[in-house]
Amino acid sequence: MADEKPKKSRKAKWLIILLLILIFGGGGSAYYFFYMPHDALLPVSDEKSVAEKAERTFPVTLPTFMVNLADPLGRRYIKLTLEIEVNGENTVAAVNDNMAKIRDSIILLLSSKSYADLAPMENKLQLKNEIVERLNQILGGPKVARVYFSEIIIQ
Repeated sequence: MADEKPKKSRKAKWLIILLLILIFGGGGSAYYFFYMPHDALLPVSDEKSVAEKAERTFPVTLPTFMVNLADPLGRRYIKLTLEIEVNGENTVAAVNDNMAKIRDSIILLLSSKSYADLAPMENKLQLKNEIVERLNQILGGPKVARVYFSEIIIQ
């Protein structure tokens, strides 16, 4: 009977070890399959990474514009801060190189608008589209993807 007790403790010991292996192995497998980003583990070819870099958009914050509106009394103004998304890293440099042209174009556009032109929401969306068109003309092609108003005050 003394021989049976050590056998039971050995069986219990192996049973506990086996259970721990199953628990940790199952947990690790679940983590791998459900939480690990599998895209990061795959090798990326150079052609694909170059194409992805060219297609990515990069944010560029433009300086704040404060412009008088086309108001007969000259008492209304707009204060506008823009952030634009441009296609490709080269376009970021092109925006910085053409900043004087960009500021001039946006100032002329804003100063041609009246309070009534900018008050409705639809007209603000139209203003965004007009800014995108002007910036793409300056930069020479469809390089500006979107324009965001980070601050707009019309008084």
